[in-house]
Amino acid sequence: MNINRRSFGRGLAAGAGAGMGLSGTAALAQSQGFARGEEGGMRTGKLFTITNNAGGNELLVIGADPNGALALLVRYQTFGLGSGAGLGSQGAVTLSDDGRYLFVVNAGSNSLSTFALRFGAMTLESVHDSGGLHPISVTESDGVVYVLNDGGAGNVAGFRNEHGRLVPLAGSVRPLSAAGGTGPAQVSIGTEGDVLIVTEKTTNRILSYALSRDGRAGPPRVTASAGVTPFGFAFDRRNHLLVSEAGANTLSTYRFDEAVPTVPMVVSAAVPNGQAASCWAAVTPNGRFAYVGNAGTSSVSQYAIDRRGAASLVAGAAASTGSGAANDLAIAGHGRSLGVLAPRAPGVFRFTIGADGTLTPAGSVVGLPAGIAGLAAN
Repeated sequence: MNINRRSFGRGLAAGAGAGMGLSGTAALAQSQGFARGEEGGMRTGKLFTITNNAGGNELLVIGADPNGALALLVRYQTFGLGSGAGLGSQGAVTLSDDGRYLFVVNAGSNSLSTFALRFGAMTLESVHDSGGLHPISVTESDGVVYVLNDGGAGNVAGFRNEHGRLVPLAGSVRPLSAAGGTGPAQVSIGTEGDVLIVTEKTTNRILSYALSRDGRAGPPRVTASAGVTPFGFAFDRRNHLLVSEAGANTLSTYRFDEAVPTVPMVVSAAVPNGQAASCWAAVTPNGRFAYVGNAGTSSVSQYAIDRRGAASLVAGAAASTGSGAANDLAIAGHGRSLGVLAPRAPGVFRFTIGADGTLTPAGSVVGLPAGIAGLAAN
């Protein structure tokens, strides 16, 4: 299924289409369109998540209401279907490096939706086949897009983003470490754009794919994880790889050597945080602090990262979402706020990030649709 912007009509403001599900080919072809966000547009101060509803996936946009409180502002149909269950991944919703596009996985219909962020609203530009089954994570760098599919044998598939239309990169559908049963969690392109990384929960492996100048991925190279059950990860500005590990509730960090630029080498191995189900990771733009979302204890751990990429625990429970869990994390581009997905609320929490990395509550919105997954922020 590949459809472009000309296929679409009107959209849904927050609440206007609550409970309005889409299913099947007829629903995907239905004419819908695009509601307008509040004054100030979509390119700053927003949090983005998806409903992952099996009857019709929706993108939810969260930001400040006229009174300054965090609120659900608008919702957009993705013209794809969710899985209706947890994705077990990080990166289901991803912003492009330049902040102009947003990519969403539709796990139930094996597709990707691409939105363009305007200053006054958003438009759904295209829906494209994911190149595999059950997409769970997506990444973008300099116009190159990769999606991680965990269904069937599992794979990664590459595309070029051409003004919101995804064009497959020839020869860039690559396998995981085995044909099925690997439990992949995330895909992301490194800071320097020359390596693609995938974590595998079940095999305790980290896969690295060299990227050519035009973004084509080479075959996977396998590295044993320094901690048990590698899950979500982030790259800092010096291209250090920071990986959360759900098995022992730890964070490991890696560097890339110039001699072997696509193979991660351990800097800090499995630094514990004393929490439970440490699955998601984020790092500040200046690279000084990393955060880990702990679903089992509804907390966020804070780590300090030095110039070499070494990690040290600052606070095991630097922030809390009450009983809502703490899943996907997203740090705004300016580096002053952290969003946390709390699927048991279900809702999204926001925290301000202090100069020393401390987190201060800055509002929340709860009562969102059950099944929300993925988080991005600008």
